[in-house]
Amino acid sequence: MDKKPFRPNPHSANQPPKRGVKNAGFIALLILLGLVIFAAYSQPSTLTEIPLTQAISQANAGDYSKILVSGNELDITKKGASSPSLKAYSDPNSSLKDEGFNMSKVTVEFKSTSSTSSTVVTLGLEYVLPVVIIGLLFFFMLRSAQGQGNQALSFGKSRARLYGNEKDKMNFNDIAGSAEAKQDLQEIVEFLKFPKKFSEKGAKIPKGVLLVGPPGTGKTMLARAVAGEANVPFFSISGSEFVEMFVGVGASRVRDLFAKAKKNSPCIIFIDEIDAVGRRRGSGMGGGHDEREQTLNQILVEMDGFEQGQTVIVIAATNRADVLDPALLRPGRFDRRVNIDLPDRKDREAILKVHFAKKPLSRSADLDALAAKSAGSSGADLANIANEAAIIAARKDHDEISNDDITEAFEKVAIGPERKSKVMSDQEKELTAYHEAGHAIVGHVLPDADPVHKVTIIPRGGTGGVTWSIPLADKNYHSIIEYKDVLARALGGRIAEEIIYGSDRVTTGASNDLQQAAELARDMVMHQGMGKKLRDQVFHVDEGMMLERLVHEREYSDETAKVIDDEVEALITEAAERARIVIRANRKYLSKLKDKLLEKETVDADEVKELFAGTVMPKAAALY
Repeated sequence: MDKKPFRPNPHSANQPPKRGVKNAGFIALLILLGLVIFAAYSQPSTLTEIPLTQAISQANAGDYSKILVSGNELDITKKGASSPSLKAYSDPNSSLKDEGFNMSKVTVEFKSTSSTSSTVVTLGLEYVLPVVIIGLLFFFMLRSAQGQGNQALSFGKSRARLYGNEKDKMNFNDIAGSAEAKQDLQEIVEFLKFPKKFSEKGAKIPKGVLLVGPPGTGKTMLARAVAGEANVPFFSISGSEFVEMFVGVGASRVRDLFAKAKKNSPCIIFIDEIDAVGRRRGSGMGGGHDEREQTLNQILVEMDGFEQGQTVIVIAATNRADVLDPALLRPGRFDRRVNIDLPDRKDREAILKVHFAKKPLSRSADLDALAAKSAGSSGADLANIANEAAIIAARKDHDEISNDDITEAFEKVAIGPERKSKVMSDQEKELTAYHEAGHAIVGHVLPDADPVHKVTIIPRGGTGGVTWSIPLADKNYHSIIEYKDVLARALGGRIAEEIIYGSDRVTTGASNDLQQAAELARDMVMHQGMGKKLRDQVFHVDEGMMLERLVHEREYSDETAKVIDDEVEALITEAAERARIVIRANRKYLSKLKDKLLEKETVDADEVKELFAGTVMPKAAALY
């Protein structure tokens, strides 16, 4: 099958509303409303009808000043009045003189009228005009509802955005890193560009590709790059856009989306955050009639319903593959699963070079050092660092982005901006210095803790000070000993306060440290099987099964829960004791770093190593 050239439909793009036509119609509606009000208030007041004989006698007595004759209708104006107040009817076949009026006693005027035209005007004002106005009101209300995105008349239409006619299409060369993911997706490009090459060998084009990875790792960019490489149209929609409050709307939008895709074959459908609509059925409270489940059922049907020869590939992205319905993940629907992990050091450097390529970067800037420090950062985080560095350089009127600008940007993104305007008393500064020195000395002395990168008592983000430790290399696995050293380092600040000021003088400054330590200790016991009594046992609750979580809050007994609590308590107690032993054995170094922090406020890694030269590792704090 030869590839069809992509010709975008000019009517498929969202055209801007014709403001002039809408404004003119609205003005016309206002004019019509004004005419109705004018007609209502311009009607003459109701005249009192009197017998003709009474009108003749009063006219001859000189009580009237004027009589206006319109056919057989007499509008009578009394003397001293400016407008008619009485009405009488005469014989249309005789004159007023013949009726008995004394023509010298009253002024008589005649007005020629057309009964037909009067009737038409009356019918128009009373019946036709209100109907027209009501119809126009409904028309403009519906137009306005559609224009504002409510789409009152097109609930079931897909809101997918069509790409493919951009001048600057994205391709794999625009995306740094993710080499394995690109390799998996390159075959999809080959299928789209040369389908005959594979069909001759009996190979079938994959129907679906699932991109799985943490937020910010470039899943959407990779999907756009596949479309750009294959030069095919690209329908993009979010999973949440299928679901509405109206039953059946999501399924209707799925049908409409796949119908459009089949007409534009070969093409790609990209569903971002598919977990919003593809969660495991039966996990919610809506049962089989839940709108989300109906939408998922329709997606499953449509992915099975591609006719032979139709080259339509569905690419979906999620960071919660564990909650997706098994029917959605089976071969034949999503045939491939591409895992996109956080970038390693080499990929981080490549990503940074891409983001700094169009920025005035100084030759002395060391992106490799930044890549080494930014372990655990996603592509989006690195893009943010590059942008912040450019903003800082512009704010400081630098011609080029320097290493100092990059370092400041990295620290701002990683641990929050400095709050130098926050006023701290001398006592608070000293306490903060001891607290951070406690973290630093425990992290420096314990052999399996990450090296100290920087210590500061300048408030950053929501903290009063920061002790920043960065691993020497990327780590995929962590041992029990490493985690225990991390726990001891986390409690080092609280223990330093206790040793210097006494156990009754500890402050709330360690609240975040204690929370992190408790979470890590519980994770070790429940999810990593690192407890003593519960070694090699995990107690995991499936977060995707909401109904099961409501009915079964935990999958273990009260006795096991008590053992878990005891294990967590034992880990925290052991970590606190190890931190206490280390700080007491190296108390003079604690004071040295405290003094340096009060002097400079910020101490980097080299200065920390110099200050801590001569520290000892007590045997009592070692793990065996």
